[in-house]
Amino acid sequence: MRRNNIVIGVIFIILGALFLFNNTGFIKIEFGLSDLGFLISRFWPAMFLMLPGFAFHSIYFSGKNADAGILVPGGILFFTGVTCQISVLFNVWSIMWPGFILAVAIGLFELYLFGTRNKGLLIPVGILTLLSVIFFDLRLFGWLKGFNIRDIAIGAVLVILGLSIIMKNGRKKDEF
Repeated sequence: MRRNNIVIGVIFIILGALFLFNNTGFIKIEFGLSDLGFLISRFWPAMFLMLPGFAFHSIYFSGKNADAGILVPGGILFFTGVTCQISVLFNVWSIMWPGFILAVAIGLFELYLFGTRNKGLLIPVGILTLLSVIFFDLRLFGWLKGFNIRDIAIGAVLVILGLSIIMKNGRKKDEF
């Protein structure tokens, strides 16, 4: 029953995002058979990267597989999908490419968080995250001249903190 709710929730999220993108003018969506190729060309990262990454996470957090190693490909696939999806929708490949480096760091960090807490994992996580941040900073500096970087960084940190709290609380409830 819980798995059905997750699938229904993901379907609603995808339909809601499509509805929002269509109504805000980011993309024009017509749901005819002739436009199926357009949808696939715009949302292939969500279908072929994010959904499998989400599936790995749901397998682990549902308790079907207690090995935290399954989160490494899950994190890499999901965050690679996010990077590609943003790049496809807004044509910002030249800015988003450091997200591929960060995807590996996220997968390894999930292994650290939910695995045996092997401190040796923090070394590659730190190096990859630092490289990604440096490259993002170099790419975004010219693009974000009109924005307050400090406010963007604070918002990003709050989002990451919120996600970590949700993931940590969700795991503790399943253990009891």
